[in-house]
Amino acid sequence: MENQFVDLYTTAGETLTGQPWAVYPRPQMRRDSFFCLNGDWKFSAADGTEETIRVPFPPESLLSGVHRRMGVRPILVYEKTFSLPEGFNRGRVLLHFGAVDQSASVSLNGVPIGKHRGGYEPFCFDITEQLQAENHLKVIATDALDSFVYPYGKQCENRGGMWYTPVTGIWQTVWLESVPESYIHALRIGTGADFAEITAEGISEGDLTVKTPDGDMTFLLTDGRVRIEFSKPRLWSPEDPYLYKFTLTAGDDTVESYFALRTLTTETVDGIPRLCLNGKPYFFHGLLDQGYWSDGLFLPAAPEGYAEDILAMKKLGFNTLRKHIKIEPEQFYYDCDRLGMIVFQDMVNNGDYNFTRDTALPTAGLRTLPDQFLHTDKKTRAVFAESMEKTVAQLWNHPCVCYWTIFNEGWGQFDSAKMYEKLKALDTTRFIDTASGWFMGAPSDVYSQHTYFKPVKMKPTEKPFMLSEFGGYSCKIDEHIFNLKKEYGYKHFDTPEAFMDGIETLYRSEIIPLVEKGLCGAILTQVSDVEDEVNGLVTYDRKVCKVDEDRMRAIADALVIQ
Repeated sequence: MENQFVDLYTTAGETLTGQPWAVYPRPQMRRDSFFCLNGDWKFSAADGTEETIRVPFPPESLLSGVHRRMGVRPILVYEKTFSLPEGFNRGRVLLHFGAVDQSASVSLNGVPIGKHRGGYEPFCFDITEQLQAENHLKVIATDALDSFVYPYGKQCENRGGMWYTPVTGIWQTVWLESVPESYIHALRIGTGADFAEITAEGISEGDLTVKTPDGDMTFLLTDGRVRIEFSKPRLWSPEDPYLYKFTLTAGDDTVESYFALRTLTTETVDGIPRLCLNGKPYFFHGLLDQGYWSDGLFLPAAPEGYAEDILAMKKLGFNTLRKHIKIEPEQFYYDCDRLGMIVFQDMVNNGDYNFTRDTALPTAGLRTLPDQFLHTDKKTRAVFAESMEKTVAQLWNHPCVCYWTIFNEGWGQFDSAKMYEKLKALDTTRFIDTASGWFMGAPSDVYSQHTYFKPVKMKPTEKPFMLSEFGGYSCKIDEHIFNLKKEYGYKHFDTPEAFMDGIETLYRSEIIPLVEKGLCGAILTQVSDVEDEVNGLVTYDRKVCKVDEDRMRAIADALVIQ
């Protein structure tokens, strides 16, 4: 790999002891049946070289043990032999993949069991009939990143600047669970200020017990549904991230889950349109969160890395992370739920990127553009729409997810009015940002602006005003950088002290004065450095924080809507 840290990787592998990521990967639907297949797999790429890879880390990452680029349209072969513990099989055995980028063909004991396309979503297969005393699992992964049909986010074959090293193959946990013949397939949870509605797929009746501050409450599911009403509801917020935990039993199957009560509304307050959390105007003080890591690329070395990032940003006073065109493992959203961090979730872009159309002209001022005839390829459009629908279903139950972004800065944008209508039909409970940054004009719940090279100014609008990206100030910390020759950012500072002064001046002179005028939130670029980008509040290895905690918390206090 042409660009890497100097001394950063010397002990990174030591962070892994035993089986990596051996935690239950689906916190919102937990069973006591869990057999993790992470760890060492036999691995071969197109060049025929056979070696060992450490799953779930992508082969381009250091922690995979492979640590090299896989090339254009790679074909990767993963193989694993396993035997199930005695008594594990309760009737059916399900094989789960957290995510494989982009396409996977799976066979067990020489029998094809299924295929999947799409690099950011979980999938599973029933493998009961193919099981033997000893089992040989084979996964063939392919990645047509250069076709632009499937969502790819910030991945780029020619990484550099704001584009990052691509990943291929398995990049989330591979695991098995066993269920009875009749079992709970999925949960869908809808909530409001004082109620929760739970729907269980695969069963019609069941007993549900909810833990509340006043004791346990028991309910009966009928026709697979139950509605729970609360006379003294405790509402979820970053300041009080209370989760109602519950257990659902149906026949021989039992799952544990949780929900939270909260509302998201748009209200006019003193003549100003505001985004409200639990009925009150709320300032979404946030950071752009790319979800890249120096040693694991798409994953931190251990699941605790997510909580460490979340708590570090909360310590600086932030209450929101904009998850930027990447969908994380469920562990990330669970940690945001339980620790109290709002998530603005981007849909992952597909379609081609054009520098002139998507960056240069908008930066010069061209920020409206009819998009009905952009990205007209029918398959690309259909894949994006299908992926958007899957993203909503995948993250629906997480209370931390409060805001969807459909398109970012025109990347892959097409027929945004139709996409807004489709997403609104899927979810009326969350805010929708149709076009974050530019190429506006379609229906949207917010007016969403990006400002990097000019002073931040609010445009009069009848919609809540969101500054969905700004800042991007850079500060390079020696011995904690990815690229020794290049750096990427929008305004350079030589020292952390000057960097902190610049950020504070930006907030106090341009952001804080706009809150009383109607600014509803501001997303600073960004949580951490990423490869060439050195515009994070912390370095790429998460070892150095460049800003002062007390000064950052004072800024956060000044942004609270009174």
